[in-house]
Amino acid sequence: MTNPLEGRITLVTGASRGIGYSAAKALAAAGSHIVAVARTQGGLEDLDDAITAAGGTCSLVPMDLTDFDQIDRLGALLNDRYGRLDGLLCNAAILGGITLTNHTTPKDWMQVMDVNLTAPYRLIRSMDPLLRESAAGRAVFVTSSVARSPRAHWGAYAASKAGMEAFVRCWADEIESITDIKVNLLNPGATRTQMRAKAMPGENPDTLPSPQDLAPLIVDMLSPTFRDHDTLVTFRETPYFKG
Repeated sequence: MTNPLEGRITLVTGASRGIGYSAAKALAAAGSHIVAVARTQGGLEDLDDAITAAGGTCSLVPMDLTDFDQIDRLGALLNDRYGRLDGLLCNAAILGGITLTNHTTPKDWMQVMDVNLTAPYRLIRSMDPLLRESAAGRAVFVTSSVARSPRAHWGAYAASKAGMEAFVRCWADEIESITDIKVNLLNPGATRTQMRAKAMPGENPDTLPSPQDLAPLIVDMLSPTFRDHDTLVTFRETPYFKG
């Protein structure tokens, strides 16, 4: 049986751990070549070893997404090598400080906005032309419930995700009638990741779904057969969530 992503090229950010790592492995197992982006060289090498051992293929791109010119250079490199991009998983994010809004430092504010909002904008800017060259371009942006339900002490993170959602949905509306690219948002909910542990240090991680549990949904959303567009998919509201 042919793998559902056979021959596709998928870019995954934040691929060295957590949701990005598990999604990259699952996407590779489904047949896609993975372009894995992360700051952590060791984590990327672990991912490459895991994908290769399972018979998949992966290109490693160690880079900091706040080096925005590097995103443009990556787009040019992908264009020269493949001439297209079939899938984009924009997963990389940082939490920043969980603190009172008026205690948020300018440095923390800019770091959160750079990674969670400006980097997705730059990825859209650079990867849109490549996704248009795909027969079935797909893009998924990982978001959070605090983008729509803000809560105390989460100011910078909530604002960054709300801004990212708005920008992504504007892009989705612009391309809906002129391309076959399908752009969607994914809310994983509470998941067993390092970010969640930092945000909720007293929580028992064994009570949460793992990134591996989420990976099959991401494979589905980045598949040519996924036809939804400009939607917010909440993991816990899908059949993939086993509760």
